[in-house]
Amino acid sequence: MEQVIQQSFAKELLQVRIFENNQIMGVAAADFVTGKLQEALHQRGAANLILATGASQFLFLESLRKRDIDWKKITVFHLDEYKGLSDQHPASFRKYLKERILDLVNPGKVYLINGDAPNLEEEIRRYEALLKTHPVDVACIGIGENGHIAFNDPPVADFNDARLVKVVELDHACRMQQFGEGWFPSLDDVPREAVSLTIPAIMSCKTISCVVPDQRKAAAVYHTLFGEVSTACPASVLRKHPDALLFLDLPAASLIGEERG
Repeated sequence: MEQVIQQSFAKELLQVRIFENNQIMGVAAADFVTGKLQEALHQRGAANLILATGASQFLFLESLRKRDIDWKKITVFHLDEYKGLSDQHPASFRKYLKERILDLVNPGKVYLINGDAPNLEEEIRRYEALLKTHPVDVACIGIGENGHIAFNDPPVADFNDARLVKVVELDHACRMQQFGEGWFPSLDDVPREAVSLTIPAIMSCKTISCVVPDQRKAAAVYHTLFGEVSTACPASVLRKHPDALLFLDLPAASLIGEERG
């Protein structure tokens, strides 16, 4: 598929690429991530990867799983999981990743957050230790409608968090997004807490690939690029990362206009 870039620019350190549609964008992001993984495999024979979930990642993951990657040398982490939710629940992010990519490519190692662990603090310490011993080569993330990255919503986001993983409270906008995407039968069914990688955990990754399609993300994209770098829009911190690339489709980029300074 020809990947025609509609626009390409940088905002501070953040590189931005805009594509005609979600499918072309997903292919381009998969190519980018594959290249970064191949670099790590060439340099040290292994690679560590973080994967995101949600409706925004469907086409990217579909494209990534078709790539010629030596998955047996890849260790996979993920960004977050709902607190108290079984991995058999339709909205579980563990279930999402297993069905959409992990069980299809069979990575060498997979470390998932058990949001329903009986001792959640112990589970958090386990995951933090794994992240510390597996420096991440590529983090694949998205941006929420409220500007969150992972589940770092504006009220709980902390650019200087001492933890790598923590329990967070989900704000109303975030919970509305999860309900709106069809993961839960009602807003009351959406959990109020989740276990999430923190912003420092994400920013410590060598490369960040951020895939953001859809008109409903347009305001969050605009504030990410042109608002203050602040926790009011947590994704704005991506402008400070030395190797981050934001992939957008035209609807997600619809508020950018000519304001690209």
